[in-house]
Amino acid sequence: MTVPTPRRPILPGNQLFESLPGAAADPAKAAEVAHRTAELLVRGARSSEDADVISRVVKLADDYGLDELADLWSEAPADSLPGTLWRLYLLRSWVHSQADDVSREYATGRKYAEVHAAVAGVADPPGPDEVRAMVDAVLRGVATGDFATTLDRAAAFARIVATGRAHLADETHDQVRSASKLVEMADQLQTAARAERVGQLW
Repeated sequence: MTVPTPRRPILPGNQLFESLPGAAADPAKAAEVAHRTAELLVRGARSSEDADVISRVVKLADDYGLDELADLWSEAPADSLPGTLWRLYLLRSWVHSQADDVSREYATGRKYAEVHAAVAGVADPPGPDEVRAMVDAVLRGVATGDFATTLDRAAAFARIVATGRAHLADETHDQVRSASKLVEMADQLQTAARAERVGQLW
């Protein structure tokens, strides 16, 4: 008797990105592809214990480029699965590129948002390596954990950094506006977490 080989979860790959329809040509088709790839990534990979699959989920933006993910997911509504994934990968890319600033803002923000700090789960003291590790752990949750909890952690992290940024801001318009944008992202991720818990995030 031949034992069937277990199927590996399907992840978006080069062929998928190369075949994406242009949004201007067919917005409906682009939206369909965005939702389908997001569903494959979250619902397909989550049951996997394959370390390679989990690593690929975390490093998807590194492997294919944030611009590719933007083309795929950035136009999706914030309360949709692809829109939520876009925010998670955007958050990770930003943290990795500005880890020194993020760690300083997080360290300041957690003094004023202790409850959120407990949810986010960044190691103490929260240096650049620690905030990178935390945001990667969040992305691993897409493939291995409870997705609603993953979104809660990301929201808490964004809210703490926003709080720190607001306290450290020198009252320039750009700094205040960016802190506000982070709060908006945190709100959107929390809304998505609530939708996920009742089976309405798609």
